[in-house]
Amino acid sequence: MRSNLPVVAILLSLLSGCATKPLPPVAVNIPTRTIDYLAEVRPLLEKRCTVCHSCYNSPCQLKLDSYEGADRGATKKAVYNASRLKAMDPTRLFTDAKNTTEWRKKDFFSVTESTVGDGFNDSMMLQLLDHKGKNPKSSGSYYPEADDLTCSRNGSELAEYLEKHPNNGMPFGFPPLKREEFDLVAGWLYQGAKGPTPAEQGVLESPKPEDAAEVRKWETFFNRDDPKHAMTARYIYEHLFLAHVKFGTSTNEFFELVRSGTPPGAPIDLVATVRPYDDPGVPSVYYRFRKIHSTIVQKTHMVYELDDARMRRFEELFIEPEWLQEPHLVGFDPKTSANPFKAFEQIPPRSRYMFLLDSAHYVIMTFIHGPVCKGQIALNVINDHFWVLFLDPDHDLSVRYPGFLKLHGDRLAMPIEKGSDPGLFSVLTNEHKKLAIEYYKARQDYYAAFNYGGLGYDAIWKGNRASDAPILTVYRHFESASVHKGALGNLPRTLWVIDYPLLERVYYALVAGFDVYGTVGHQLVERLYMDRLRIEGESYFLDFLPPETRKGIMQSWYQDTNLEKMNYYQGALPSGIRFSTTDPKREFVEHLISSEINKETGITFDKINYIKSGEDYPAIPLKYEVPDDYLQGFRAISRPGTPFVALVNDHNANLAYMRIRLKNGKDFVVTLVVNRWHNNVAFMLGEDKRLNPLKDNVDFLPGMIGSYPNLFFDIHQDDIPDFIDLIAYFDAGETSMARLAKYGINRSDDRFWETYDWFQKRFDEDEPVRGGLLDLNRYYHKAR
Repeated sequence: MRSNLPVVAILLSLLSGCATKPLPPVAVNIPTRTIDYLAEVRPLLEKRCTVCHSCYNSPCQLKLDSYEGADRGATKKAVYNASRLKAMDPTRLFTDAKNTTEWRKKDFFSVTESTVGDGFNDSMMLQLLDHKGKNPKSSGSYYPEADDLTCSRNGSELAEYLEKHPNNGMPFGFPPLKREEFDLVAGWLYQGAKGPTPAEQGVLESPKPEDAAEVRKWETFFNRDDPKHAMTARYIYEHLFLAHVKFGTSTNEFFELVRSGTPPGAPIDLVATVRPYDDPGVPSVYYRFRKIHSTIVQKTHMVYELDDARMRRFEELFIEPEWLQEPHLVGFDPKTSANPFKAFEQIPPRSRYMFLLDSAHYVIMTFIHGPVCKGQIALNVINDHFWVLFLDPDHDLSVRYPGFLKLHGDRLAMPIEKGSDPGLFSVLTNEHKKLAIEYYKARQDYYAAFNYGGLGYDAIWKGNRASDAPILTVYRHFESASVHKGALGNLPRTLWVIDYPLLERVYYALVAGFDVYGTVGHQLVERLYMDRLRIEGESYFLDFLPPETRKGIMQSWYQDTNLEKMNYYQGALPSGIRFSTTDPKREFVEHLISSEINKETGITFDKINYIKSGEDYPAIPLKYEVPDDYLQGFRAISRPGTPFVALVNDHNANLAYMRIRLKNGKDFVVTLVVNRWHNNVAFMLGEDKRLNPLKDNVDFLPGMIGSYPNLFFDIHQDDIPDFIDLIAYFDAGETSMARLAKYGINRSDDRFWETYDWFQKRFDEDEPVRGGLLDLNRYYHKAR
């Protein structure tokens, strides 16, 4: 039933004076039953709201991946602020406040509370959903992560915003909720937006019996009193604080490793420091496991498995070996804690490096996929596509001769030792960049002195188990990136070889020590420091190639750049490999993967995108009769400069998912990854001036990769020839755009939510453990 507008709302309207009048309350179909948040509302919010409202880049910090986030509400404070001169107090949900009352003191305001009743509701959530229903068509461009995003605090501000932007109701730039979906949310809000009952909340937060047994076992391991176990636990924790821990059970539930002021068995008293190595500020610190009960979103989902085999491996790496010093506890001096080469000096470098190599995919993912949910400035430090290799521990001189790390401990210091606000002097002097250059040159000379005959194929880590990841592919998707086991795509322009000191610094500088709430100075020095780490990784790869080719190859990676000013240092290290072709980079990679890495891990080249030595991109097939014809078609349009890729070069046109409806009734899913050509990635600003769309290319990868799809395609098998022809001869004219609209799902398309739901369901089926909710913040911005 519906009732009349309450008298109080009319009086408020009359008393509002010249200020923008709030929107009238929304009439609600009053529900005849109690609406269940967990069973009904949460699933709907997940697939229509959480898809944009999760992580640090949630518009207005409104996180809807849990009831606690919905109840906390929104704030005008922006996590991403390019001009912040003072570090911001962190606002991590479940960490920096214990309840909604505390969040209100931190300037968060409700989006679910209503000031009226009697059949009406004026909560901001419902006002935005209702406005979308009344103005369903999206038009123009939509940027949910825009720096100038308006975060309305009350009804007057919201009315003013929607008056200026009548097509900006929620979902933002997407089709409105169906009537039954709207009524469900409206009814829930009308009933007071209640969350789980205490009993239900207890179930959400409590591990299932099989996981509870694992928690007890692992908490026992991490909290033993002797210094050896204590320092081992501290080292492991500092690398796993972002992990979604999966125990060796069948529950498919995830946990986070946290520090607590209370021991196992007692309720967790969370130690809420900004960084995992900060002083906990409690008499005794304990490592505890807290169940994650919020929605798993793909962009922050980094799985680390703890099972019996891992326990044995930790014992083998850290407990059984003799340490370099008598095991002892180390304090939390800020400068020492920010330098793992000093804080954990007593632990053998081999143990530390092997721990990292065992989880190489996870470790690199934390840098690529971790603390920065919005990061064009952070990510333009890397190329759009490159491969990562690792130096074998037996050839890593810092592992073989730990004194090298001790000798250069000060040069291995990172900007993170200055905290979240390094100060103007540190920013201007860039002291840590200078230290990094000194270390880099000393390291190159050290390797030249110890490797008279150079480094050979045996110096590259091949992996020891099928699950190892001795080669990783990194794709950058403008403001996000993804990392994958194996050699995906064609031969990339650049490759890295990472040794232990480089891997540890990449992790600490860009993950453990990075503060998203820090000042612009903090983020600047971190970005500049990463320049040095990237140059190191590329240099260490070039060390395997003939000396006379190295500078020329490096220059080809840094066009329009002076290598001397970049402080590239080749050193005197010879190559330990006899090359027989004029393309040593390709020869090195093809021998390494085909003859060496493949034996240990089964990793092979990408069958669709890799063009081997002597091959060329094929022509588009004249007919499509067998599977190889379709493969040939996709290979043909993956070449650099394909018109569609060159012309559709917007910053959020880099990652697309394509559903192919096969004739046999099944579906095949392909990801289109666009690799943007950069003349160089040596500078933080002016990225668009260093792009060359005529050299961009696209990779076609089976399955779904990445977290932020920019576009969905939906095509039938019979349409593949037309689709390939469209990509190959696209001219952005009316005819091409009409053909594109047949296959591409625009954000305003009435089919959008049905299409999104299909892809999400397929992703959940394909990746039941490592998959999560896809994010729509960066879906192609233009609504047609």
